[in-house]
Amino acid sequence: MTGKRRDKKGRVLKNGECQRKDGLYQYDYVDLNGKAKCLYSWKLEPGDPLPRGKRKCKALREKEREVQRNIDDGIVPYGGQLTVLALTKKYILQKKGVRESTRAGYKTVTNILEKEEFGAKRIDKVKLSDAKEWLIKLQDQDGRSYSSIHTIRGVLRPAFQMAVEDDLLRKNPFQFELASVIVNDSVTRDAITHDEKRKFLEFVKNDKHFCKYYDGIYILFYTGMRISEFVGLTIKDIDLKEKTINIDHQLQRTSQMQYIIESPKTEAGIRVIPMQEEVCECFKRIIQNRKKPKVEPMVDGKVGFLYLDKNEMPMVALHWEKYFQHIVEKYNKIYKAQMPKITPHVCRHTYCSHCASSGMNPKHLQYLMGHSDISVTLNTYTHVDFDNVKNEVKSLEKAIL
Repeated sequence: MTGKRRDKKGRVLKNGECQRKDGLYQYDYVDLNGKAKCLYSWKLEPGDPLPRGKRKCKALREKEREVQRNIDDGIVPYGGQLTVLALTKKYILQKKGVRESTRAGYKTVTNILEKEEFGAKRIDKVKLSDAKEWLIKLQDQDGRSYSSIHTIRGVLRPAFQMAVEDDLLRKNPFQFELASVIVNDSVTRDAITHDEKRKFLEFVKNDKHFCKYYDGIYILFYTGMRISEFVGLTIKDIDLKEKTINIDHQLQRTSQMQYIIESPKTEAGIRVIPMQEEVCECFKRIIQNRKKPKVEPMVDGKVGFLYLDKNEMPMVALHWEKYFQHIVEKYNKIYKAQMPKITPHVCRHTYCSHCASSGMNPKHLQYLMGHSDISVTLNTYTHVDFDNVKNEVKSLEKAIL
């Protein structure tokens, strides 16, 4: 036993281990890059008592096993020295050709990380519990909504997965169900009833100020178009003779106030949809009443947009969202029976739900809505009420008896 190094308790120390005069244990090793590194701890084994006044820490030999495991598996030490913010930016740089809305989401996430201590944290230091605690903090202390946090996690999870695949990390700390960690406080945009739709449209039609938007709102309720698809429509997209609407693009306006044309949200979004007679009449009035601008605005080669703002530029989704908001507010100031929140997307959801309730073939409805996945269309049936089910059962009873 002579000649072997021991600690102050007489325990034999392994190669690379030593104990300083102050009692601190040290382990020297060489990492994957050939650099000399050291580990430190006030404990040699996990069961050792921690010296009075010292911070809680892992035992030296626990740290040694982790390091050796990483070396054996080729894991880059210290997460390549990347911070959460640096990793996120690296991930975003590799995402080319994304939609403007996606790019805006990336910018929001990086802005948040630049202000948060979590963004400066080294990625190999982020544990599962750290990731969960940070998201909880965003909701409970910062007051961020579930949808906002969902967006943030939606960027960080693939970013950390990239780090795992690059051998910078062993595990992805964001690989968990978000709803199991924070409260889903999202407001469901349910379809409105036939009666609510009728009252809303009547109110718009008879209002001196908002009546000029009646035709557009009617079209949204009776075609199920996405608002970005609707504002992107040009005169050439409307075939009044065949009574069809050609949808092969959408109009967006970036945070820098730049107007751009993008393809529909999904490949299934490219479609030609038939018009009901009243929808066709609405388009006729819109085209007839459309003011001729001094200079016809052109966006990526598209001209003849149906609605223009006061600056003679195409109206975008935000314009219509504001119109809907003001209409509901005005209605609720006048009538005791309050109108629920109605947005352009509620019009789309209402159209889909009412078509589903009427018994439309789900595949036909999927086409009209431009859904890439039939499950999205079928989910509208979850909004069918008891009366719908009761009537369906009665119809079935008549058919089989």
